[in-house]
Amino acid sequence: MLHVIDHPVIKHKLTLMRSVETGTKDFRENLDEIGGLMTYEITKDFPIREVEINTPMGKTMGAKLDKDIVLVPILRAGLGMVHGIQQLVPTAKVGHVGLYRDEETLEPHFYYAKFPSNIANSMVMIVDPMLATGGSAVAAIDRVKQAGAKDIRLVCLVGVQEGIDAVEKAHPDVHIYLASKDERLNEIGYIVPGLGDAGDRIFGTK
Repeated sequence: MLHVIDHPVIKHKLTLMRSVETGTKDFRENLDEIGGLMTYEITKDFPIREVEINTPMGKTMGAKLDKDIVLVPILRAGLGMVHGIQQLVPTAKVGHVGLYRDEETLEPHFYYAKFPSNIANSMVMIVDPMLATGGSAVAAIDRVKQAGAKDIRLVCLVGVQEGIDAVEKAHPDVHIYLASKDERLNEIGYIVPGLGDAGDRIFGTK
């Protein structure tokens, strides 16, 4: 269920994001743009329905999306992907899952969860720039499934095999989308080469 989106423009923008010389503004803008580009690929099999419309020259048949989209960013870094996706799909509603990772055990801990009422009948995109150990992703998927979601896609910029394996073991029905599959986790659970701390780089907190 793993999909690595191999696109030259995404690779270019991801390279800019990886650079230690890239500041908060450029990091955030490239994250926005990659989020939109990934969404274009992720939704290519999205169901549509035919509708009749009037153009300035007469009637014709067109198409509209036939399923709602709910974005669920994993706080806080996942917030950085919402704007870019909503620019492509402005009707998407947004839920939130608040998780923090214990720096010693690397285990996720919940502190917040709230979802739109239509989540059970929507395509849910859980978004987070990093898929490291997979603990936060698995916990977020657990929570949206408890809320009734059935069509779930995990969207991250970079991930490693450990995180992929954890998600696929716990939730084999969930599609995983990455812009890059990276090499490994280091001794403190950070992705190498990765992006650094995505939350700090998005919000300028370091």
